[in-house]
Amino acid sequence: MKYTMHLKNLLGMIALFVLLCSCKSGEKETVKDAEATSEMVVSKDAKWSERMALSEISRFPDPTLLDFQTKSRWSYTNGLVLQAMEQVYDETGDRKIYDYIYDYANRMINDKGSIKTYKLSDYNLDMIKSGDAIFWLQQKNQEERFKIAMDSLHLQLEGQPTTSEGGYWHKKRYPNQMWLDGVFMAEPFHAKYALEYLEDDEAMKVLDKIVLQFDLIEKYNRDPETGLYYHGWDESREQRWANTETGLSENFWSRGMGWYGMAMVDILDYLPESHPGRDRIIGYLKQYAEAIIKYQDVSGAWWQVLNMPKREGNYLEATGTSMFTYTLAKAANKGYISNSYLDNAKKGFDGIIDEFITIEDNGVINLTKCCGVAGLGGDPYRDGTFDYYVNEIIRSNDPKGTGPFMFAAMELNR
Repeated sequence: MKYTMHLKNLLGMIALFVLLCSCKSGEKETVKDAEATSEMVVSKDAKWSERMALSEISRFPDPTLLDFQTKSRWSYTNGLVLQAMEQVYDETGDRKIYDYIYDYANRMINDKGSIKTYKLSDYNLDMIKSGDAIFWLQQKNQEERFKIAMDSLHLQLEGQPTTSEGGYWHKKRYPNQMWLDGVFMAEPFHAKYALEYLEDDEAMKVLDKIVLQFDLIEKYNRDPETGLYYHGWDESREQRWANTETGLSENFWSRGMGWYGMAMVDILDYLPESHPGRDRIIGYLKQYAEAIIKYQDVSGAWWQVLNMPKREGNYLEATGTSMFTYTLAKAANKGYISNSYLDNAKKGFDGIIDEFITIEDNGVINLTKCCGVAGLGGDPYRDGTFDYYVNEIIRSNDPKGTGPFMFAAMELNR
């Protein structure tokens, strides 16, 4: 009898022990699952556009430090990424994205409408780009300080130094020079501002001046043989990078052309159907599209120096590829160019995913093989040679790539 009782007690204790172990094991699994879930920063089920927006917020929690900065600054790279995020927010309604855009404006524009780190007297076209984000915020929720800040940007463009024919200098410290970059940096904002805040006659003058910038790029920067565009043109022919006869820089740089393509498809959003320059810009865009697809690599991507794919040192580059993909997709979607160009855009986006995108365990995505920076002149001097373009820093997640990547993903619903 005693033996039977002891046996029952022993069996009961063993059963209890097994039960407790099982519960603890289950608890551990639950905790482990919870930890794994909490570590996910970006859902792998979201669209690529949203994944990049949330990845950028994760990388740069302070929007004033986009572009790997250590101090807050007003710059075109912030405006580029935030403008792309605007589109993502409009589709998803994710308040985290809106708050991120607002945070930039809130930090950089004080109560009196003064823009921190911005200096109007520099007459730097790059500084206009962040105005697009401010314009968007003002449409959502008006604040007088934002309008004052935009007034300052308009005032800059009204006084921007020009070439003899009225083409904006890229910056005051780059006299007599028109770069492809400038039309994207300045013109979409200026068109929106003019149509929203200026009287009809004054708005028309601004629109005429905007179209003139594209006309001059076509006149001087476009190569009639290839249909490609040189990065810069120096009216004075004084720069070492400038051809002494034409004033043009030496090479066809992918991102330089990318800026110009995005400028054309974006300005057409605002240029009225009745404006005589609208059809000209559509014509420029058709020529542009026809040219760039000839240089698209079999991978879908484009090369850093467009027309020299086999030259040693050249590489498939992410920022220009993202810009070309966006330009072709939007132009085709809007009916400015043949719908067949969507195939090139889709091929371009697939090329971006295959060649440049990496995904971290927490879901954050990275855009690799971005040319970090490139320009002409300055100190140290940038001579615009092939060797210069292919030897500038290459890095991941440059905002000049992540912004256009989001634009392209939105246009292609990816």
